[in-house]
Amino acid sequence: MLLPRPVAAQPGGLELSENLTMDPRYPVGKFSVDSDVTADKRQQWIAQIASLPADLERALGAVPDGGLDRCYREGGWTVRQVVHHLADSHLNAYTRVKLALTEESPMLKTYDEQSWAELPDARDAQLEPSLAILSGVHTRLTMVLKSLTPAQFTRIAQHPANGQMTIDSLLQMYAWHCRHHLGHIGLVR
Repeated sequence: MLLPRPVAAQPGGLELSENLTMDPRYPVGKFSVDSDVTADKRQQWIAQIASLPADLERALGAVPDGGLDRCYREGGWTVRQVVHHLADSHLNAYTRVKLALTEESPMLKTYDEQSWAELPDARDAQLEPSLAILSGVHTRLTMVLKSLTPAQFTRIAQHPANGQMTIDSLLQMYAWHCRHHLGHIGLVR
């Protein structure tokens, strides 16, 4: 069952009035690769990535007092951990895209997200350093993605768990990842 939850979007920002599922693990649904990629879809995904820093600031502005250290679901991360996770994850996204562009079928490194989220810099730190990282990384990632030719979007990298991934599939995954964690933050109200 889907629950509509409108949230005003800024011009160019993610459309946050999308339907949220009742499963708090996947508030915008599970990720799946869209095999019918078009230039328009790519531009939408790039816009979602570009707008994450502003969308995140807006979502955090709606978190109630004390909400940063509240979990979005039982057994889930706190809002603070989600923000720091986004910085960790999207640093990796930027690196993965650059590796796929500059090496032939590179092997991508994974990391233990849960363990990273339990480290003091994710569990206890103020948000500003991670918000600054996200702003810079998303500016750079957006520049790279906007510069790519259609052929470059088909470049391949090897992911230990997911197998072959193209830059197109990485783009889709990280655009979804933006919506996914904005949805988590939206659950803490």
